[in-house]
Amino acid sequence: MVARRCTGGRRRRALRRRRARDWRRRARRRPGVGRARPRRLGRLGVVEPGGARGLLQRRCAGDRRGAAGRRGASMIVLSGASLVLPDRILSPGTLTIENGRIAEIRPDAPSTSHPGSHFAFHGHYIVPGFIDVHVHGVEGFDSLDAPTTGHGDPVAVIAARLPRYGVTAFCPTTVACGPAALRGVLDQVRRARETPGPRSARVLPAHLESNFINPDYSGAQPSGCLRSPRAALGSRGSSAKASAEREDFEAADILAEIERAAPDVGIVTLAPELDGGLDLVLWLTARGHRVSLGHSAATYDEALAAIAAGAKHATHLFNRMPPLGHRAPGLAGAILQTDEVAAEIICDGAHVHPALIRTAIAAKRPSHVIAITDATAVSGLPVGARASLGGRPIVGGEETALLADGTTIAGSRLTMDRAFQTLVGSVGLSLVDAATICATTPARELGLVGHGVLAPDTVADLVVLDANLTVVQTYLGGQIIYSRNNQPLAPV
Repeated sequence: MVARRCTGGRRRRALRRRRARDWRRRARRRPGVGRARPRRLGRLGVVEPGGARGLLQRRCAGDRRGAAGRRGASMIVLSGASLVLPDRILSPGTLTIENGRIAEIRPDAPSTSHPGSHFAFHGHYIVPGFIDVHVHGVEGFDSLDAPTTGHGDPVAVIAARLPRYGVTAFCPTTVACGPAALRGVLDQVRRARETPGPRSARVLPAHLESNFINPDYSGAQPSGCLRSPRAALGSRGSSAKASAEREDFEAADILAEIERAAPDVGIVTLAPELDGGLDLVLWLTARGHRVSLGHSAATYDEALAAIAAGAKHATHLFNRMPPLGHRAPGLAGAILQTDEVAAEIICDGAHVHPALIRTAIAAKRPSHVIAITDATAVSGLPVGARASLGGRPIVGGEETALLADGTTIAGSRLTMDRAFQTLVGSVGLSLVDAATICATTPARELGLVGHGVLAPDTVADLVVLDANLTVVQTYLGGQIIYSRNNQPLAPV
């Protein structure tokens, strides 16, 4: 009897592996899905050439949490919903979760003999968990805030607040700051990844909107913190001390902090046209960081040179860069035509007009566009709410976050659920393409194999949406980490 049970288990595992291979083959046949050509393998998966070493050096925090949660975990069956798959919508469909991963996807109703919990979601959609690679804060908390006795680390608080918006993983994002402040936030990122909070989104390596951006396109970035790439690379080993109050630090001090916390630094935004900018691209990519072009006045040729040097990412396309011109395509033109670069777009319909979002997606295809929020501490709060961005006061405007002057845009009030709604509504994308831009593309670009897609044998990070595309439940590693009104739906 024991031998027969073991043989049956091997057969079931082999069947699941075959089904997973079939799904991956079908996804690769769909235009724009699965086109990445990997170079290196790591613990989290495949990294594109020039991808972030930090994403691979430390095991994903959520993997450890998932492993702990899997002990004694029962099977979960979600049925009746429209499943947004990589190549189509399966409606109605049944999705089975076992041991933190998607065990099976079926077009028919489940058998009542399944052990564990069975939830019926008729009239709902299930999509892969959203991944936001550019988020400064939410609901009154900024990544550069100091830890407090009452709330603890702001990065951990942000991680706990994001699942209600469908986010299952995110890159804590900073504005330009001094080395002391940078050290503080990177220490928070490390702690959040090593010891994940309960019912929290996965904390990925940070995104630094760095000190090495163009002052003419700095926007709400503090100009006193901006430095020259040439000075950073030419004054290595500086003994100058950083000050949290005064901006009297050396450029090299910023690179020293990046080196110190290398596994927790993922994306670094810079302006390649600055003196030493290309050398800094080479320096960062050689250390495994993902270089992003943004807050920049780079010409078309300067942008192409940076891409050739290893830049793979573009920070909020069209914002804080020269407009696309028919005689001077500039940085935006280089990004639109280059498959090696994945482009962020703030999908609130205010930072970029929906028609131009459609144009960018048509040019680059969903597989090379990443929906971001550029969320700030006023995201998730009412219009008129006040908070801070890197220590500077901001207010929630009607459409965006603003500095205290009331005119300078300082990020957004957007959340990822609303970004998804904008893509489907105002922009007019299919649910499949919207899910690709909000989950699949960022997962692939960051090397998160097994994330960002609904398919057998992938991690069960997913979101249940109602007919209005509002978040009902968020799952991380097969565990419910958010349920609307704090009331999980009753099993069938």
